[in-house]
Amino acid sequence: MSTFFRRKAAAVTFAVLALTLAGGGIAAAQASAKAPQEAVQPAARGTNAQPPVTAESARMAKAALKANTTLVATTTTIVVNSNGTRARGTGTVIKYGVGQYEVQFGFTVSNSVYVATVGRADACCIPPAGEISVAPRLSTPNAVFVQTRNSAGSPTDLGFHLVVHTA
Repeated sequence: MSTFFRRKAAAVTFAVLALTLAGGGIAAAQASAKAPQEAVQPAARGTNAQPPVTAESARMAKAALKANTTLVATTTTIVVNSNGTRARGTGTVIKYGVGQYEVQFGFTVSNSVYVATVGRADACCIPPAGEISVAPRLSTPNAVFVQTRNSAGSPTDLGFHLVVHTA
């Protein structure tokens, strides 16, 4: 009887080992089939690249910097409608495409803290569900780039509130 249990235990151990190795081999093959960046990013997100800075955008940014004096520390807020118009606050908004906005200020914000959230300009209702990202604007030290998406990850025009703190 003890021989029977030893054989059964050995067979079960061998089966578990074989399944573990087979499952691990499949997982390892899947991970190495993709590049590391592709394995982390969902496919539905598309590109996270900013559109190129236009000559008009660069001209406006330089003019805004010349018009303002140097600030020691400040917190600036702006509320932007989904169509890219400023509802209230300080800053100039440029809408590049679906869900792509540039917000320019009269001072350098490249070393600032940016906080953005999807929101409405009016006092009515809860804003639509969505996602928002904010980053320094490439080649424009006094601007940030804001990108809005729906909950599925597709670029979508959404209103937002942006806070920039410069110290």
